[in-house]
Amino acid sequence: MAQFDVHRNIGRQHGAIPFVVVVQSSLFDKYRRRVVVPLVRLSDLDNPNAFAGSRMNPVFTVEGVEVVLHPLEMVSVALEQLGEKVDSLAQNGDRIADALDELLTRSWA
Repeated sequence: MAQFDVHRNIGRQHGAIPFVVVVQSSLFDKYRRRVVVPLVRLSDLDNPNAFAGSRMNPVFTVEGVEVVLHPLEMVSVALEQLGEKVDSLAQNGDRIADALDELLTRSWA
């Protein structure tokens, strides 16, 4: 499993959050957990124009479903809690890293 691999969400919220993306560096592959960010179904957002498409919340299409990266819900999960790999967002790695940078930055606006 590689950084930016997309896995099916097999958790209780799989309807609204059909996928998660692995953001953890491969330097930590020996660890039995992965840090993932939910990919929320765009159509399930109450007010998608409020943040979808921003630097912190880029929009992607996975298996024909428009999803929004939601770094505020980032979590560490055990390997056995990840569903099957369905895609990779490696070609969008810079956008995902930018979103995490936005979340973790110390700048004040």
